[in-house]
Amino acid sequence: MRLATLPLSSIRRPLQRSLDEAKVQALMASIAAEGQKEPIDVLEVDGRLWGFNGCHRVAAHERLGLATIHCRVRRATPEVLRLHML
Repeated sequence: MRLATLPLSSIRRPLQRSLDEAKVQALMASIAAEGQKEPIDVLEVDGRLWGFNGCHRVAAHERLGLATIHCRVRRATPEVLRLHML
């Protein structure tokens, strides 16, 4: 696992989650004031990046107009990626 700051546009988000608007707003305020505290988890599979958690943090970054996000990146196989998509 490695820590990295990555462009939001480079992370594929195949699963759409419903968002708690109050949580997004709270995260926006926190990120604007103090920066991102907790990185999101990203799988790297064959050079592509896949995000499956942190949907509220991603939404907050997008709404704040931030181009990058802090991530924990783990290399994974296509089989592991398939399991995350179930």
